[in-house]
Amino acid sequence: MNIFARPMNSSLEEPIVALATAQGQAAIALIRVSGKDCHTLIENIFRQKNGKPLSSIKRNRMYYGDLMHTQSNTMVDEVMLCAYQAPYSYTGQDMLEISCHGSLFIQQQIIQLLISLGVRHAQPGEFTMRAYLNGKMDLSRAEAVADLIASENESQHKVALHHLKGDYASEILKLKDKLIEFASLIELENDFSEEDVEFADRTQLVKVLSESKMHLNTLLQSFATGQAIKEGIPVVIAGKPNAGKSTLLNALFGDERAIVSSIAGTTRDTIEEKIHLKGIQFRFIDTAGLRETNDEVEMIGVKRALQKIDEAAVLLYLIDVLGNDVEAIHQEMDEVRERLGKMDEIIFVLNKSDKANEKLLAHFENKTGVLCISAKEQWKTDELLEMIFDKNGLSAVNYNQSIVINARHYDALEKASNALKHVLHSIEQKKSNDLIALDLRHALMHVGEISGGITHEDVLSSIFSRFCIGK
Repeated sequence: MNIFARPMNSSLEEPIVALATAQGQAAIALIRVSGKDCHTLIENIFRQKNGKPLSSIKRNRMYYGDLMHTQSNTMVDEVMLCAYQAPYSYTGQDMLEISCHGSLFIQQQIIQLLISLGVRHAQPGEFTMRAYLNGKMDLSRAEAVADLIASENESQHKVALHHLKGDYASEILKLKDKLIEFASLIELENDFSEEDVEFADRTQLVKVLSESKMHLNTLLQSFATGQAIKEGIPVVIAGKPNAGKSTLLNALFGDERAIVSSIAGTTRDTIEEKIHLKGIQFRFIDTAGLRETNDEVEMIGVKRALQKIDEAAVLLYLIDVLGNDVEAIHQEMDEVRERLGKMDEIIFVLNKSDKANEKLLAHFENKTGVLCISAKEQWKTDELLEMIFDKNGLSAVNYNQSIVINARHYDALEKASNALKHVLHSIEQKKSNDLIALDLRHALMHVGEISGGITHEDVLSSIFSRFCIGK
């Protein structure tokens, strides 16, 4: 259901309820209520253990008591009730948080009891949406809440916290203020166009716009790192049949994730597993052996392998060194580079090197993008993981700087950067103030989309619908 289908004022005020903890049975559960008159409603069903009436709820207080059925006057559960008064709450409204026993039956009974008193089920993200609409946080921080909840590793957690603390929002706000200042001066010049007055120094304007555009471009460039952190880095294991691809996957994960056999072409489909290296998520994808084949199923596997190779951030191309000499290995490497068109992304992994002669090992030792290992004996597999990590330049990531991880933000920043490019071009060409002012307004609009200064209701609906219900 689209929460914006309701009138905005009534939807924002009516009390809502949702389970804030994970679905399922647990030791305790937390149920949230927010909205007008929610404090009055709870008085009808809550009995303090000390016997005192709950006639005047105080802000940020915990109350110990029983929740009672209104009709039968029987106890539902023994609970702790935390009360928040507007505007000193997460949503900026009067709020209640009920800590109850984690029985599924009890959770449902309490929620149904509140609904019988006029509270409605919250929509996904509605608590955080109310926090945004009530000025408790800007839109970028609201989205950071969802990112923080979804974080699966240290890097995702660090980026989400940076955004949630408001550092990223502050950066965007400063940029926005600079643009507003000059936009207002240009608009003022338009008002005094007949007097031919210049309020905005063009040299200073060009300097500020150029700096702002560079700042936007820095944020845009961080998106590649942000996506790697958010989605995980795809690492594809490829090579000819029986090169040891599945053995390597099993070695990296310390488990029999893939079938290993001496029969060529055992792997027919892709197998994907996740691992965290230094707080970054990597997605290792084992693929079918690359070779010409008449087997219809194996042909499909090879096709899928090539598709995964195209999407890979890192390609581990395995070569079986047994039965190969230095010249043959170099030839296979050249063929792979020519066929796949990947250069910087490839790490050539010379497998079964524990059984290779010393002359061959010495030839490839310390060669860039080449590593001799033994997947079966797990020899130099740790060194391979280090190479994979360094390949992406992630060791140099500065988590104290803003990293764009949101595709919506990237789109808005890109449009703002293009608008500033038009402004600079218009100034250079000495075009009219009307055109300069128009492009500045476009830049401001797109920057404002990030913090929420200018956001359409359909955009808000799309953003908050992806939240969990209790948030």
